[in-house]
Amino acid sequence: MSNSLGGRLPPRGSKIGLLGGSFNPAHKAHCQISKEALVHLGLDEIWWLVSPQNPLKNTNGMAPLADRVNSALSISKHPKVRVTTIESQIRSVYTADTLSRLRQIFPSVDFTWLMGADNLSQIPLWRDWQDIFNTVKVAVFARPGYSLQATNSKAAQRFKSVRVSEKLARNLSSRSAPAWTVIHGQQLDISSTAIRNGKYKA
Repeated sequence: MSNSLGGRLPPRGSKIGLLGGSFNPAHKAHCQISKEALVHLGLDEIWWLVSPQNPLKNTNGMAPLADRVNSALSISKHPKVRVTTIESQIRSVYTADTLSRLRQIFPSVDFTWLMGADNLSQIPLWRDWQDIFNTVKVAVFARPGYSLQATNSKAAQRFKSVRVSEKLARNLSSRSAPAWTVIHGQQLDISSTAIRNGKYKA
């Protein structure tokens, strides 16, 4: 596992899932989404993109990047999960910019953006959010209390015509963006906020 762009580079044609977030701290739901993605999407690897600072989140209570990276490294006990600080290295805090840059750096890699259903509901608040769908495939993972809201959201309706059935999720990587799917696997009702508030352990 590496937390830099250097070292082990992905082979040509690799199918890689990208899970971005503050990881403040990392927790079991991050691991669960990663495992579900490997199984249901047939990915070769998952990269956790530990964000230098989410523009939509308050800096109050945000642990230093090094601490959040260590949190992710301590819990990502899977040989196909790679913890990275790519966004810091390319000086990007916006997902659309990050994905565009990664496509430039790794033109032969097939990327899929991974996110929880709660993020599908709020993604229209993200800068250039439609570019995310048009740049890479997107896999949305159901979360307790969010799934119905997410599938009726602005983003879901905007890209309704290119939604791929969950039964065909493994073929998502063979499609060109925009294409997205929803995965209903094991759903853990846990969040970094709840952990910080002392309701759960990571």
